[in-house]
Amino acid sequence: MPEHVHHVHLFARDIAAAVAWYRDVLGGVVRYDGEFAGVRNVFMTVGSGRLHLYDQPPRGEGRNAVHHIGIRTDDLAGVVARLRRRGGPPPGPVRDFGAWRYSMCEGPDGVLLELFEVDGAKLPPALAAYFGA
Repeated sequence: MPEHVHHVHLFARDIAAAVAWYRDVLGGVVRYDGEFAGVRNVFMTVGSGRLHLYDQPPRGEGRNAVHHIGIRTDDLAGVVARLRRRGGPPPGPVRDFGAWRYSMCEGPDGVLLELFEVDGAKLPPALAAYFGA
């Protein structure tokens, strides 16, 4: 699978209100609500797009509610290696949670990117279906 934008991850000061807003206003559907990487996350689909909501307040005001853009790959090691060869801000370490591995890096204009891959065979069924794994 080539790299592709998978989701936008947002901070949520009031996660219940945020979920209700995306559900009621845009027809969003909750696909997962639980702990992920040590923090409660709610994964939603809105049409064919995906939103992930952190149960944490934004870090600052205004546009700082966007935490990162998630980019899925099936070759995380290769993408991280390309980033290291390219120079510039180095990617963060690869964090491995068994079924899910990721590295954070800085994209153009300081945009935070999460580069990740999943192993569907190791995910709970609801998450495997959500990630299409």
